[in-house]
Amino acid sequence: MNQAVGVLIVDEPAGLGPVLRAFLEHEPSLHTLGEADLPLGGPGTGSVVALVFLPETASKSAFARIAALKRHPTLRVLVAFQSLPAETLRSLLEAGADAVVAQSATPREISATIVRLAHAGVADTAESGPVEAGDGLTPREAEILRFLSAGFSNKEVARRLSLSVRTVETHRLNLRRKTQTGRLKDLVCLARQLGLAPVVESETPRQGKGESGHHGHKTIIETMARH
Repeated sequence: MNQAVGVLIVDEPAGLGPVLRAFLEHEPSLHTLGEADLPLGGPGTGSVVALVFLPETASKSAFARIAALKRHPTLRVLVAFQSLPAETLRSLLEAGADAVVAQSATPREISATIVRLAHAGVADTAESGPVEAGDGLTPREAEILRFLSAGFSNKEVARRLSLSVRTVETHRLNLRRKTQTGRLKDLVCLARQLGLAPVVESETPRQGKGESGHHGHKTIIETMARH
């Protein structure tokens, strides 16, 4: 864990400003890379995280880009978003994104999220503090948080998302571990901080694709819980 985490910045928006990039380039725990450095495994770099900036209106090409990055088996993908409508969350799940973070988070918060994602599976969940706007959730956690913050029961969430109740209960426990709370008002506050789109009644249950999704994707907490 003493090696620098490699950071590949993807689709950085022009209006983002130099502050975040400067922070990432000068943070001792990080080492910025270019796509020419792929495939991974360069000297002095332990893990690599692609920080992908998702436009407010994401196109199919953006999700295809994430899926292409996930073809590198050791690469983790952190998606920085402005807002997360339901369809965007589902597309991120299908593309294989490992975690999401709000673009409004501070450079320090985004940096810390990158490090946590890179070291997931090594870090101890007991050491995690309360989630703030900059902390990363997996796309599935964010999707379920939308429903829980709207007051849906585990059974209702399972029906809406075509999951088992046990799976929803597991994700709810993961959220409780990350946020250190299960209170509705705290979940509502967190959902607003993260810019998660509110649930609307027209959202219907999805069929088919099981919890595993594509690319054998597993959540951060699931990886960490095995250690």
